[in-house]
Amino acid sequence: MSVASFIPELWDAAIKEPYQKSLIFGQPTVASNAWMGQISNVGDTVHISAIGAPTIRKYERGTALVTEDVNVSTTTLNIDQGSYFSFNVNDVDKVQAAGDFQGPATNSAGIALRDAADKYLAGVLTGGVLTANKIGKVDVISDDPSRLTTGDSAFQVLVQLATKLNLQSVPTAGRYVIVGAATYAALLMDPRFTRVDASGSEDGLRNGIVGRAIGFDVLVSNNVPTKAGAETIVAGVPDAFAFADQIVETEALRSQTDFGDIVRGLNVYGAAVTRPEGLASAEVTVKNPAPAGAGE
Repeated sequence: MSVASFIPELWDAAIKEPYQKSLIFGQPTVASNAWMGQISNVGDTVHISAIGAPTIRKYERGTALVTEDVNVSTTTLNIDQGSYFSFNVNDVDKVQAAGDFQGPATNSAGIALRDAADKYLAGVLTGGVLTANKIGKVDVISDDPSRLTTGDSAFQVLVQLATKLNLQSVPTAGRYVIVGAATYAALLMDPRFTRVDASGSEDGLRNGIVGRAIGFDVLVSNNVPTKAGAETIVAGVPDAFAFADQIVETEALRSQTDFGDIVRGLNVYGAAVTRPEGLASAEVTVKNPAPAGAGE
């Protein structure tokens, strides 16, 4: 690679591939990305409109129809986040590596950009849950539920999350739940989950998906928010969350202080919860089962 042969479009595409393949909270099955093409830099704003449901009235023949204006609510999606990379490509290193820099460099850049965006998205998503849909703190015992004497099973928490969404009349199609590593391990202790997980499906090709349960696609991520050992797991539908991002600049320039090139790029993004009632969450603390004979 050299500045003279640098083609930004090729690097952009190569960075996007590992970025998109490993994105959990920003993938289309979790966040609507219909507004991706409407941004160009930090500071851009996208206005997302949602039409409210009309009033359903009883029809009586001979009675004049009542016509109303539809209610339109607007959510502002601010592109207020930016992440960049900037690294040196030394001329000596280029020779020793036989010129193979684009593959490893773009893969590393894509994964690093993904991680920054995913952590931000996790915070926005879990922070935007409707208060009535927050289950709060739950102690989960990582054991076969048939042996539990205290605490809940991870599977029970999924049932509670589904109930919260059902009470808000959230559509069942496209539902997901994102859990952390500890909650996922507790789910694996429950035959009700492992039987479903073992059935297999092409859905497993999607980013982070590890199975299905209670009508949810179950995804696992190390970027779920944690506090004092508790993982905030979140369930919902894609229509409740919006995400937009864009790699707006990828460039190469000759280093002024060394024999080599500098490659750098900027990714801008933003997210917003558009329908808080379409999300539900729980703060799960996973605990080991009590030793055999304890309390006897």
